Amino acid sequence: MRGVIFDGKQTQVVDDLEIREPGPGEVLVAISAAGLCHSDLSVVDGTIPFPVPVVLGHEGAGVVEAVGAGVTHVRPGDHVSLSTLANCGTCAECDRGRPTMCRKAIGMPQRPFTRAGQPLYQFASNSAFAERTLVKAVQAVRIPDDIPMASAALIGCGVLTGVGAVLNRARVDRGDSVVVIGTGGIGLNVIQGARIAGALTVVAVDSNPAKEEVARRFGATHFLSSTEGVREVLPTGADHAFECVGRVELVRQAVDLLDRHGQAVLLGVPAATAEASFLVSSMYLDKSILGCRYGSARPQRDIALYAEMYREGRLLLDELVTETYPVEDFEKAAADAGGGRVARAVLTF
Repeated sequence: MRGVIFDGKQTQVVDDLEIREPGPGEVLVAISAAGLCHSDLSVVDGTIPFPVPVVLGHEGAGVVEAVGAGVTHVRPGDHVSLSTLANCGTCAECDRGRPTMCRKAIGMPQRPFTRAGQPLYQFASNSAFAERTLVKAVQAVRIPDDIPMASAALIGCGVLTGVGAVLNRARVDRGDSVVVIGTGGIGLNVIQGARIAGALTVVAVDSNPAKEEVARRFGATHFLSSTEGVREVLPTGADHAFECVGRVELVRQAVDLLDRHGQAVLLGVPAATAEASFLVSSMYLDKSILGCRYGSARPQRDIALYAEMYREGRLLLDELVTETYPVEDFEKAAADAGGGRVARAVLTF
């Protein structure tokens, strides 16, 4: 079968991948569409360290082909959106409703793929850039059949992360002010999460002025090409500032833009060794800097919720799919996504 692999030096689309049959508690999914997220590109450029060779991709949707013993919530033929959380479901964190903190879901990559007899790692417990992938049952969430696969794919990462950061982590409230630094796939979902939460002022910041139209469509009330003009819109600062790029100087700017009791939420992914600085004295007015993993999501609940919000017209998905590419055109999709020419490139199989 076809798939996109990274061997530590280059990416390539191959057609000789193999995958094992599902074991107990596992689901085999035929991937229909997969979003190309910057996290995939960050593996390739070394920003995210990951063992190789690896099958890339982590934002996918498809059709269940087979299920292992004990799987009852999905069956062959079901449409599913896939999460990256291979959480155990039984530890204290899972029991508290915090599956993103499950230690079984962090840093334990499996190798369900082989190529010419060599095992390959699975990226983010998902590897959606393959015709078929194998996930834990908890990662497969049934969605209505009428949701286009290219749109449904984006729920599993961009929407869970961006909208979830607003609703689950920051808990933006009605009337709050929000600054969103970076309006790529994650930033746009933060913007629409703020709109859904009832934020009164949503300031989108991006150096590319061509992104203003789509940012406003998702819910931005203002658009700026740098953070320098934020204080003109919000003289006392913002209740919430989301850094969605992954640059330490922008982390500092997010902190500096906060009002009293404000929160800076970090969603961008800089290099693993990157360090950011801030004025300690600026924090004594009850300001907070919050990390956020995967939108503090509970995927079985949140994916179903977002799918229904999409069907009701409250959550935008189709507008995120800037361009679709057959998997053979991965290099072009990666160049377009990396160059900021598309909000979300989607690979199709």
